[in-house]
Amino acid sequence: MQHAAFYIARRYLISKKRHNAINIVSGVSAAAVAVVTAALICVMSVMNGFEEVIESMFSRFDADLRIEAVEGKTFRCDTPAFERMLALPFIAVHSEVIEETALVEHADKQLPALLKGVDADYEQLTEIDSILTDGTYSVDDGAFYRAVLGQGLAGQLGIGAHFVKGLHVYAPKRNGRVNMMRPDKSFNRATCYIAGIFAVQQAKYDDRMMLVSIDMMRTLFDYAEHEVTAIELRLSPDIPVREAKRVIGAALGDGFRVADGYEQQADFFRIVRIEKLLTVLLLSFILLIASFNLIGSLTMLILDKEQDMHTLRYLGADDGLIRQVFRYEGRLIAMVGAAAGVVIGIALCLSQEHYGWLKMGSGAEYVLSAYPVALHITDIVVVVLIVTAIGWLTAWIPTRNLKSDET
Repeated sequence: MQHAAFYIARRYLISKKRHNAINIVSGVSAAAVAVVTAALICVMSVMNGFEEVIESMFSRFDADLRIEAVEGKTFRCDTPAFERMLALPFIAVHSEVIEETALVEHADKQLPALLKGVDADYEQLTEIDSILTDGTYSVDDGAFYRAVLGQGLAGQLGIGAHFVKGLHVYAPKRNGRVNMMRPDKSFNRATCYIAGIFAVQQAKYDDRMMLVSIDMMRTLFDYAEHEVTAIELRLSPDIPVREAKRVIGAALGDGFRVADGYEQQADFFRIVRIEKLLTVLLLSFILLIASFNLIGSLTMLILDKEQDMHTLRYLGADDGLIRQVFRYEGRLIAMVGAAAGVVIGIALCLSQEHYGWLKMGSGAEYVLSAYPVALHITDIVVVVLIVTAIGWLTAWIPTRNLKSDET
């Protein structure tokens, strides 16, 4: 029965109808499905492209793994557990880190900034040189404290890498009470000179962060030696990050949290996934609206094939078989549109990837000249499943009440 219904539906799909309007509506239905399917693939691929571009920028700035205390802000990194952990063969570079918020001042401008104090190994830990937009990377030249600022923070302060005048940093004393008579005595002060400007293209870094020497941070915030807020690690390329994370977590115990690159940027990737989900839902809703053409096409086809239904019933076909014929017809129209959409979407993505015909703009303010594209097979599978589900639904609606007494 199923084979007979599919055979008849396939003949209806390619045969000429008595009313030309049915062919037109069927073509419009398939075209609408194709356009939205191609749009789904293209939009999801562009969002993948942006995600990979931003991820690559994060990877140049963030460490492979970052260790923080589960409770409290600081911890000591000279304990036997840390010494054993840092001796693991797959740890290529480690850097002690202190992060605190302080007030920075230049000329008559004052702003709060997130200071990240790093040691001499930090340059080997990340690819900081690749995201510098001005100057060089240096946090201590042996004579003066140096700093590397995010480009947004530098712009707000009106300072550049080649300025002679230093940047003043104020931080409340970690120990002791506030002197209400002389509040200025309640702050530690340090001066550093701008060595470079970096850009990660993320506001939380570019507009707030400032890389400085960890020795300056210990002096400024009254931290003891080997007291840190985090330890950052670069791993050897011969070990998976997940495996290294598991081994390090087991070595340090439950008191420490080991975060990989995705977990360090959990908020960003969560937002990207939500945006992608909302985009898919919106385009799927548009596809559902476009599929109403398919309902109209099937309804017109049912009316056009009324005599054929009488003939099938005389030959012994029941209502179930006849309903199945027109449901297959609707599904075939949806599948033809989906197949055309997948081909068009893939072709557009590949051409954009190779030729970059859709431009974003030109100039220093643009990180990329063309929209990035990353075509994932899982996205294509998801799009095909969505189109199939909607096609099955719209093919069922006009045939659900198709019975003998209607003819």
